[in-house]
Amino acid sequence: MASEYNEYVEKDGKMVAKPQTKKIWRTFWILLLITVLEFVVAFTLPHNMHLLKVSIFVIMTIVKAAYIMGEFMHLSGETKSLFWTIIVPLVFIAWLVLALLLEGGFISSY
Repeated sequence: MASEYNEYVEKDGKMVAKPQTKKIWRTFWILLLITVLEFVVAFTLPHNMHLLKVSIFVIMTIVKAAYIMGEFMHLSGETKSLFWTIIVPLVFIAWLVLALLLEGGFISSY
């Protein structure tokens, strides 16, 4: 299970949860890096590459969502089948929305 979340230290005769500051900062830097990459894509790709830009944003958003689910919902310590049970429908819904927008002609008219 998620044993890294159950570490305790003794302080003043009491058992206190060990601080998770290292893990929190690592999560912050990873999410910041992905966000900076999104900004780089937004400001460096030319305007005529709109479909590529949107596709990259969708992929990066799914990566960030999966990472956030793993860290903040403590799913990274669970079995992988539970993690994928949540991620696969998310990817399918994102693909469905993109397919419906493309088939409906919304993206090509934008």
